[in-house]
Amino acid sequence: MNYTQTLDYMFNALPMFQRIGSAAFKKDLGNTISLCRHLGNPERQFKSIHVAGTNGKGSTSHALCSVLMEAGYKVGLYTSPHLKSFTERIKINGQDISAAAVVDFVGTHKAYIDELKPSFFEMTVGMAFWYFAKEEVDIAVVEVGMGGRFDSTNVLIPEVSVITNIGFDHMQFLGNTLPEIAGEKAGIIKEKIPVVISQRQEETSAVFENIANSKNSPLYFAEDFFEIHKKTNSPLGVFEVKTASKQFRIALDLKGNYQRKNLAGILQTITVLQNLGYQITQSHIEYGLGQVTNNTGLKGRWQQIGAEPTVICDTGHNEDGVKYIIDQISQYAYNQLYIVVGMVNDKDVSKVLSLLPEDAYFFFVQANIPRAMRAADLSIKANDLGLKGEIIEDVNMAIAAAKKKAGKDDLIFVGGSTFVVAEINGL
Repeated sequence: MNYTQTLDYMFNALPMFQRIGSAAFKKDLGNTISLCRHLGNPERQFKSIHVAGTNGKGSTSHALCSVLMEAGYKVGLYTSPHLKSFTERIKINGQDISAAAVVDFVGTHKAYIDELKPSFFEMTVGMAFWYFAKEEVDIAVVEVGMGGRFDSTNVLIPEVSVITNIGFDHMQFLGNTLPEIAGEKAGIIKEKIPVVISQRQEETSAVFENIANSKNSPLYFAEDFFEIHKKTNSPLGVFEVKTASKQFRIALDLKGNYQRKNLAGILQTITVLQNLGYQITQSHIEYGLGQVTNNTGLKGRWQQIGAEPTVICDTGHNEDGVKYIIDQISQYAYNQLYIVVGMVNDKDVSKVLSLLPEDAYFFFVQANIPRAMRAADLSIKANDLGLKGEIIEDVNMAIAAAKKKAGKDDLIFVGGSTFVVAEINGL
């Protein structure tokens, strides 16, 4: 098979959660364990950092990767979903896995994959671990796909586990309360392995404390060690950082205000790595955090993609994520706000829609995946909440229409779903 045929095989022969939803989700690590055994247990052949959480795990993973790269390490990075190309999921020092390596992996192991019938995600985890082991990375930063306890990545024994925050998302799989969801995320805590919690939350702290105690795992609530303040209300990502012994400034090139919640966890995780013997200096930290997008290729996190009118996109898609987006939009000066929005059909979207400003003009869109909510249905739900606009199913046609309607001092926001952002031309 060539690369195109290989992708067709992976996307169509293996159930993919991002496309079809719950039919691809399994509460069982059996397939991943079997696949890793078949591959010679590559997950045991490299060191790792394991990152879970409702929001911020992608940004945190890329930021940690960038800092470790600046410190001179050969760093693997596994994240999901991809925005433009499958190869974005698996990187070493910011470079995507090659098409040839993808073809090699699938071609070599296709007979076993056909027999095992793993999900798309289980297969990609196996591919990532195989690639990191083959290329002999010094360390890999591995982002959980969903949850933690039953996530395919949870066969790792990492140097440190990181849980960014807990919010309401994927409740049909993870639970209906924050403590229940935290319990699933806390499934990545391993015996005697340190764990960093980026945010101390009243409803979930005891869950982490109890599980960490039961595993004899050192537990660090990052906000107890790092006090983070955004320098100004400007859109720039400049943060003042204060610890018990020093104070410094971080110019994070990820611009979202919500990065303040991630930064303490990133810095505490680096402190844990330093205590484990990793040679990471303050200059590595500052330069690495200032070059996250350049070093790793991260896209879609409060990313400006146009000017006059200003056009911003962000992949935030659940209640907590959208709250931060709306807060940041409020800090911009504009005459009129236009929102290009699409969502998926297997979530209760009413809470997210209720957060959106009624004085914005909306373009309701539909990403080109089976899970996408019909733009017409989204429009009806939005209209019921007082949100007005028009239906233009195609994301890029909607952006073009918004630009045509907007003046140069207006603001256009594009989001609601990772898959909406993924379809933006030129991103």
